[in-house]
Amino acid sequence: MFKKKSVVPNKALFVSFLALFLLLVPALSSAKAYSGGGEEKGATDFILHHVVDDHVWHFFDGEYGTLYLPIILYSEDRGLEIFSSHHFYDDHHEKVAYNGYELGEDGHIAALDAGRHAMDFSITKNTAMLILTMIVLSFIALRAASHYKKNPKSAPKGVASFLEPIIIYVRDEIAKPNIGKKYEKFMPYLLTLFFFIWLGNLLGLIPGASNLTGNIAVTFVLAVFTFIATNVNGNKEYWKHVFATPGVPKPLLLIMVPVEFIGLFTKPFSLMVRLFVAITAGHIVILSLIGLVFIFQSHAVGVASTVMVIFINMIELLVATIQAYVFTLFSAMYIGAAVADHDHH
Repeated sequence: MFKKKSVVPNKALFVSFLALFLLLVPALSSAKAYSGGGEEKGATDFILHHVVDDHVWHFFDGEYGTLYLPIILYSEDRGLEIFSSHHFYDDHHEKVAYNGYELGEDGHIAALDAGRHAMDFSITKNTAMLILTMIVLSFIALRAASHYKKNPKSAPKGVASFLEPIIIYVRDEIAKPNIGKKYEKFMPYLLTLFFFIWLGNLLGLIPGASNLTGNIAVTFVLAVFTFIATNVNGNKEYWKHVFATPGVPKPLLLIMVPVEFIGLFTKPFSLMVRLFVAITAGHIVILSLIGLVFIFQSHAVGVASTVMVIFINMIELLVATIQAYVFTLFSAMYIGAAVADHDHH
């Protein structure tokens, strides 16, 4: 008898290509909007628009494709002012002044009167993406926690079954080997760090989404958290190793102490720059390949560019995971070095 031919792989392949197509369409549509006024300049504006922060969140062309985010200002003479960033643009999307304020080319809001000063608490694209990431992450974590609370002795299901292997991996392969017996104290931080960076990286790959983890301010704050967790929990041996390195002749301490002290700051600095560069570079490469389609306006370049974009997008999925792993791993190593009982070498 003939076996019935399975169509599941074909369906999976079709769904995969359909998903990739739907992901690329908004990006291509947005790139076309920036292609006027010189192809090279349009492509550059398109790339910068998607990489840098903004008060406007553009998804696709059309009346409902742009989300104008709230402007929140506070000044001593006017108090709290809240209005939409839509007021800073006219019908042709050209910047205009509103209510005594103007939106500069660098994205900063300034008062037209040089003598006035207002504090800016506005919700930008990256801020909105940060809030969205926190909401999604909280929802996933609470769903998993709810399952374990209701079914403490049963096998994990749904979201819990997805999270448990990752949590166990972070515990057994990152926290335990690098921190030691005190690892449990730092597990909540390491897990939050890993899932926040990972989810932020993945959401940032969706066309139209904000480049959250490719923002130097975000990676700076994450690095500061690791710096605080490391040095606040550092024991006497750790600080002795910094300011009075054991086994080093006293004359050499004049060199070693400044080097060790600077190392306290270069470690989190490397974490900040590594994540920022890796994520931003990936976005720029993908957007550059999309921009080539509108620069050359060639079918051959369009096909080749699309294939390359799909390929690099697949690589970026791997990079998103690797960067979350690397940031968490090095954070655990730095914390482990601070809390461990050092043996003098």
